[in-house]
Amino acid sequence: MISGNTKLIAHLGFPTHSFKAPLIYNPYFEKNGIDAVVVPMGCRPDDYMAFLKLVFRLSNIHGALITMPHKITTMGLLDEISTNAQVAGACNAVKIGSDGGLVGDMFDGEGFVRGMLRRGREIEGKRAIMAGAGGVGSAIAASLAKAGLAELALSDASIPMMQGLVDRLRRHYPGLRVEAGKTDPNGYDIVINATPLGMNDNDPLPFDVSRIAPSAFVGEVVLSREITPFLAAARARGCEYQVGTDMLFEQIPAYLEFFDLPTTTAKELRAVAKL
Repeated sequence: MISGNTKLIAHLGFPTHSFKAPLIYNPYFEKNGIDAVVVPMGCRPDDYMAFLKLVFRLSNIHGALITMPHKITTMGLLDEISTNAQVAGACNAVKIGSDGGLVGDMFDGEGFVRGMLRRGREIEGKRAIMAGAGGVGSAIAASLAKAGLAELALSDASIPMMQGLVDRLRRHYPGLRVEAGKTDPNGYDIVINATPLGMNDNDPLPFDVSRIAPSAFVGEVVLSREITPFLAAARARGCEYQVGTDMLFEQIPAYLEFFDLPTTTAKELRAVAKL
């Protein structure tokens, strides 16, 4: 039930037909008696810069989830930006700060990190290699760096995109060793596919799986299927792994904390979601 006291969380993007967040947050809010609601709002790019400012003038606005194609544009509209968002070069959550300004953060990578830590895997002092330096890859890199990663090797078909992430990481985390253009996963503790490879059966694998140590942790970002060919091959090697949807569910508790709402676990969210 939505009332005049309900906290409104705008879900801003375009188009809205693929939005999944309302089908996860709202059942959780209802089950736990939290008077809040996530509402999809289809905002076209030409209208977005003006609309974001206006939506936060609503008296019952509590925050906003930001999705494509607005994550990068949002960065220029904020008064305060987290280190995660600065390294990622994008923002996917906004709220009003104590001084009335707009505060932005990025949680795509937090889901990956929380999933790893929940499985008892260590990140601090470890070495990781990742294919993909776009939006999701940049967010994962930011969260891994925040968690104390010692070394990160990157590859991407777009050299400027990869170099931009390298530069941001070196600027914000000078103690992190960053290498660009590496594709051999041999010797790395964490191996991540942050590309769309795996959405189709005939896609090439992002890494030579035979070069991944069985003790390595393997992560995937593809959401369209649980076990991609890459994860299937890594599983056959004996690697512990994380599917793409794990990252989705694991990041929502971080969002709830950002919005100062009662938080939960990925397990409970999976149980109540109406996807």
